[in-house]
Amino acid sequence: MGNKGGTKEAEESRQYIVRNRRARHDYSIDEVYEAGIMLYGSELKSLRLRRASLAEAYAHDKGGELFLVNAHISPYDAAKTFGHEPLRPRKILMHAREILKLIGAVRRKGMTLVPLSLYFNRRGRVKLELALAKGRTKGDMREAIKERDWNREKQRMLRG
Repeated sequence: MGNKGGTKEAEESRQYIVRNRRARHDYSIDEVYEAGIMLYGSELKSLRLRRASLAEAYAHDKGGELFLVNAHISPYDAAKTFGHEPLRPRKILMHAREILKLIGAVRRKGMTLVPLSLYFNRRGRVKLELALAKGRTKGDMREAIKERDWNREKQRMLRG
């Protein structure tokens, strides 16, 4: 896995805002990265109310930078006059070396950058869990379901 910040303590201190449940079903995930995201104040207030969706979201590069596209963050009611566009592209904040690595993988290997979740870290900052993934075909999905069912069956047999 990438630099997920994967200590047990870091995992437990996350306050999830929204998760993309379809991502793990539709894609086979290779590496997971943690990234920051550039937000407006009204977007942050909406996220504190858990009013967001990553259902159709993906990340793409533009001029050597990564942007989160199609992530829906609902407008904050109290900020109607200074609100934000719900589906605007949002800049992803990562180290330049990581961005270049991800862009290279997407261009060379035909992979996709899929957002898995948005969460607040221990310091109260919004973080994006971004995965480098490859799309699954229907056959691959069936195989994954069979494997998951078999693993469950094995666990039942070991317990019983």
